[in-house]
Amino acid sequence: MAVFIGRSVTARDEVSYRGRLIATTFLSTILCTGYALAQENSAQTSEETTVLQQITVSAGAGRDNSQEDNKTVAAKRSSGATKTDTPLVETPRSVSVVTRKELEQRGAQDIIEAVRYSAGVTTGGYGFDPRFDQIYIRGFSATTIGDYKDGLRQPYMNYGTFRTDPYSLERVEIIKGPVSVLYGAGTPAGIINKVSKLPTEEKIREVELLYGTQNRAQAAFDFSGPVTEGSDEFLYRVVGLARNGETNFDIGDDRYFLQPSFTWNPDAATSFTVYGLVQSEETDANVGAITDPGSGKVLHLRASDPDYDYQKVRQQQIGYKFEHDFGNGLTARQNLRYSHLDLRSRYLGIYGWDETETVAHRGATAIRDEMNVFQVDNQLEAKFDTGPLAHTMLFGLDYTKVNSSFAYGFDFVPNPAYDFDISNPTYGVSGPTPDYNYMAAEADLRQTGIYALDQIELDKWRFTLGGRQTWVEQNRDTELLLSGDNPKENVKKDAFSVQAGALYLFDNGIAPFASYATSFEPITNRSTSDSILDPTEGEQFELGVKYQPPGTDILLSAVAYHLVEKNRPTVVNPDLGTYRSLGEVTSKGLELEARASLMDGLDVIAAYTYNHAEITAGAPTEIGKVPVVTPEHVATLWANYKFDESTAVSGLSLGAGVRFLSETYTSTANTSKNDAAVYLDASASYDFGAIDKKYEGVTAAFAVRNIADDRATVCNDGYCYLGQGRNITASLKYRW
Repeated sequence: MAVFIGRSVTARDEVSYRGRLIATTFLSTILCTGYALAQENSAQTSEETTVLQQITVSAGAGRDNSQEDNKTVAAKRSSGATKTDTPLVETPRSVSVVTRKELEQRGAQDIIEAVRYSAGVTTGGYGFDPRFDQIYIRGFSATTIGDYKDGLRQPYMNYGTFRTDPYSLERVEIIKGPVSVLYGAGTPAGIINKVSKLPTEEKIREVELLYGTQNRAQAAFDFSGPVTEGSDEFLYRVVGLARNGETNFDIGDDRYFLQPSFTWNPDAATSFTVYGLVQSEETDANVGAITDPGSGKVLHLRASDPDYDYQKVRQQQIGYKFEHDFGNGLTARQNLRYSHLDLRSRYLGIYGWDETETVAHRGATAIRDEMNVFQVDNQLEAKFDTGPLAHTMLFGLDYTKVNSSFAYGFDFVPNPAYDFDISNPTYGVSGPTPDYNYMAAEADLRQTGIYALDQIELDKWRFTLGGRQTWVEQNRDTELLLSGDNPKENVKKDAFSVQAGALYLFDNGIAPFASYATSFEPITNRSTSDSILDPTEGEQFELGVKYQPPGTDILLSAVAYHLVEKNRPTVVNPDLGTYRSLGEVTSKGLELEARASLMDGLDVIAAYTYNHAEITAGAPTEIGKVPVVTPEHVATLWANYKFDESTAVSGLSLGAGVRFLSETYTSTANTSKNDAAVYLDASASYDFGAIDKKYEGVTAAFAVRNIADDRATVCNDGYCYLGQGRNITASLKYRW
């Protein structure tokens, strides 16, 4: 859990000399070990006169892997759960994939909208807040700890988080449950892995204009293809977006980004892709609503002032993906990225009320947060046989280093200029930004991990077995400016994580499976004594079945799970950023999901989640209670139909969806509840090429979320928030 001040809060066979020369830069010790292993097994099978199975080499990190999946809502492959290109129906664990087609059908404008029609996922636990992508998987938070992009974590340390726009992505992968074997320290919830748009051999020319709620004006473009016509040696892609406007509740949502990338394919065995991102955005820093102290009713009034309030974030990323196929089933990969984040925010908060309980006395708060992140993930994949067993063995060594600088300040007493009368509400105050007068902190985190994952085929059986050793060191130097205290923390933790799975693939596409996985996370939350809390630990058992009829765009799944997290942190004082360990939380549940193209033009996405969450260890008064804002039932249904060319409305596509969340508790005391909620969404698009070929590539789209404008109140550990109201967007896109 992050410290959210003011609230608690993813075939040519020849290997050329150039490719071999580049590949020698990649972890020579690991390469030698893996190559020797592959050669040893190759020699052994040769001596036993066993014929090796045919090896199919799929596109690598720099290749265009997802274009076929983009044409359907039912993806067939994913690398998120195994770090190798593996069919979803052969992956013995629960994974949901949101394809580019689904993102466009539903008109997703942020990551929350992108994932909320997936089984096991809940959103909106803190109402509507565009500052952070609030996402829970199986009742556990993935908001900060489970945020990944292109297989590398987007870390957080204090307050700020890296943000990703759906327009920059090809797909979103939701891997449910512990994944520490492949990704290191992390939440038992799983991860949200966002896969970026990278260069394609297919030529893409796209521009889009969008307008929507509130005064939301946006322009975007996407250009990709070969640098030289007819050659795939050099590929490029440039994606950009500019948005100015607001959302509900006068919350700003401005964003500008440019995402260039370039791929060099010197031969069929080697690929090198370099990419970058420059992004600037501005939202508001305190989006909480006011609770009337007299009636206890949550008012449709901001506690802060939209004219004073802001949260400005600048982030930059640069990295590369390298892959080389040595032949004989041996492939090396390296994924490296450097990221920088700079955040400045300020807001008004309520300090108290006058004697009539109608005038709120407010003061100002200021936050500064900076992060520098270096990450590298080195992989060696070896394919070989041992008797009747066909192995895809992945060896890895990864390293992450995070440095952060954080400062926090506030007005010691309310400022009369900021008084707010709820009986006569007026906005538009101005004033200075407070000094960083309360706390300054310098912190760093270093994580190193060695892992191995073996995917084994035995006839129709698919087995996975993996293990990882992770070492994490955290240092924090805090200066409490009021008292002059200078507490320092140095925490070193290491853990061994495991995962195992078994799946049987019938010829008709039915695939029952079972899996087990563990996780750990040496969290950075501070206790009331300013010490860092104990690491959280996770353990999950899964039992399920998948069904993908051969040759169809249909993927059905049913999964039962038992997931336990120990030492979960819970907020004590959100304004001071202090936490305590809640104890143990157990979630037992059932997930049903269907993603299918049932007939020409009809796409259906349906999901149901039953999640029984319970505090199973900790304070005696909390044992047996349900964690805050954790719905027991969540159901979603989305259908989209594109009319056939033979009909009078050819070119028209219509979509509609419904989302249901059952009631939730407002605190771990379980004395009051948030109401259940139902939301209706809809979309429509029209391809003007159906009228005349000269308009081919011109598409108009319309999307509305929460049609009924139901702004549900969500109370969470003493703080109350409002959900997002009706949100409408209309766009015009030209692709050629």
